[in-house]
Order: sequence, then C-alpha cells, then structure tokens
Amino acid sequence: MSFTGFRHAVAGAVMALAPTASLAAEDVKISGFTWPGYGFWHIAIEKGLAPDLNIDYQAIEDPYESFNLVAAGQMDVVSSTVEFTPVGIESGLPIKLVAFGNLSYGTDKIVAAPGISSAEDLVGKEVAVLEGGLSQIFVAMWLEQNGVQFDSVTYRNIIADDAFAAMIGGSVAASEFWEPYGANTLKALEGSSVLAQSREPYWLQQGVIADGLYMSDAFVTDRRETAKKTLQALYDAIAWWQENPTEGNQIIADGMKMSVADVELVLGKDGSRTDGGLYVYDFMEAAQFCGAAPGNPPFDQSNGQMADHWNLVSEWWVKFDLIEQINPPETGIECDLHRELYEAGYRG
Repeated sequence: MSFTGFRHAVAGAVMALAPTASLAAEDVKISGFTWPGYGFWHIAIEKGLAPDLNIDYQAIEDPYESFNLVAAGQMDVVSSTVEFTPVGIESGLPIKLVAFGNLSYGTDKIVAAPGISSAEDLVGKEVAVLEGGLSQIFVAMWLEQNGVQFDSVTYRNIIADDAFAAMIGGSVAASEFWEPYGANTLKALEGSSVLAQSREPYWLQQGVIADGLYMSDAFVTDRRETAKKTLQALYDAIAWWQENPTEGNQIIADGMKMSVADVELVLGKDGSRTDGGLYVYDFMEAAQFCGAAPGNPPFDQSNGQMADHWNLVSEWWVKFDLIEQINPPETGIECDLHRELYEAGYRG
C-alpha cells in the first residue's frame, strides 16, 4: 500500500543534543522534517533543557525512511503529520501517536485559479493535493461541506513548487497550499483567490490539519521514563519560547538554516501562538486533547478529541482506499505518557 500523506512539508528540525550535566546521559534518536513547527527541539538543545538526554537528531525529509527506521529499531521518535497513524498501524508499524503537536492556524489554504469561486466550479476539474495527506482530506471535507461530493474532482498528486507551477500554468483549477506557497501563488497569479483557510473556526474545532509526535512501541514500553523526559523537554522548550520569542525564533532559524522571517511567518513574533500560521499546543492543551488531563483544549475542541480525530481520519482513508477498516483508536494512540506526567505534578 502506497502512502504519501506524510510528505506534507510540515515537520521539524529536532535534536542533536549532547549531554551537559551527566556522563551517563541516555541516547534518544529523533528524526523529522525541516519545519518551524518542530523547531522547539532546537531550543531544548540550545538551552540545555534535557541535560540527561543525549538526543541524536537526523533531519530526514522522507518520513517513509523515518518510519522504516522505527520498524528496524533504529529510531525512537518521529515528528510528522497526524494523518499517518491509521495507515501505519494497519501496515504493522510499531508506532504510537503520543501528542498533538501543533494546529494549522492559517498556514494551509485552498487556493483557486481565476474564474473559480465555489465548490461547484471545481466539479470535473483537477485539484492539486498531496494524495494520502492532510491536504487531500482538507479539500475533500471542504467539498462535502459545500454540497459537492468529495470524488467529483480529480486529485493530482503534486505539491509545493510543482503545484505552484501548475497553478500559474493553468493545468489545475485549485490547489491546497501551505506557506509560503499559498501566499506566493496569490501574489503571482492575478485573479486567484482563497476558497478556504485553516484559521476558520470550523477547521480549528475539527483539528484536521495538525502535526504530531510519534514514538516507537519499544521506546514507550521499555524506556518509559526516558519517553516522558523527552516529552517534558519539548514542552519546557515551548514554554521558554513563549517567554522569549525573539531569541527563540532566532535559535529555530539558525538550527534549521531558515530566515527568521520564514520562522515568524509560521510561528509568529510575540509568543502568543496566535500571530503566526501555526498554533502550538502547550502541555496542558495537548494532555486535554488526549483526554489525559481535566479541561478542554482550545478552539471549542473537546477533552479526549484525539480519539475522535483518529476516527475522522480513518473514515477518510477508508473512502480513499488507503486502509480497509477503521481500527480502534487505542491501537495507534498512547495518551498515558501525558497522564502520568500530569499526575506527577507536571504542568509545562
């Protein structure tokens, strides 16, 4: 079964941390994309927030490779987009989704070519998406939300620069873009427009377009205390960034060899998590989304919505013939790490 969903270029430069306080620091192997949403790992490195962990980060842009390394016992943690879990579990990969990391807060857009202004205008036309990815679900849900069957369009598996070129050249009628490709298309293609964007309340409440954190089954079960320390390092880095956004964005930009302006486009400038294109979950919000702490996560989401999200994504992958059936959420989700941190008094 082919699966390209996690080729969404949303993922993160994670850690290359050397031990600073202990000669017996424990090795943790992490991989992920180059994406500001995962740049908080660089803050954990720079600020020594995990002194007893020796985190070896590999920047791997193809998540197939990352998850294959998990299956081979050579990777502990993978940063990727959240839609992969049901496919990975049905394929027999030994992974668990342990955290909802961040939520698209405007960085994703469905951009229409000139002359396209509604879902009905797309019937029978070609739409550029990442097939098997969040962008395909986004477009399919939007079509049905607007009274058009999800399969009334032809999905073309082209993304990023290629989708930009296809829009400019007129070979597709619309495309799902993440930044900066959406903004660049709108600037370059006169008459293009936004049909939907992920900051709209419906998409925020559904939590469809998001990044997550995966851990191998062996890491979760055999090295549980280390797994919890790894999570805590992430949330400590997010909390530090909220108090020091200017320095934090510079650390992320340096770590991923990006401009500060590109980092700010995604994460914002003031640490509020609402002035950029992503909303980053802090510990309590992620724990609430998992159902591991009391209270509700933001944007009218509900406590324990992680299971609902699993079912929603699984339903779409059945429709798109990527999986055969909807498996129980507990087969692919691990929320007890957050619960144990919460019960131990950690609040981020």
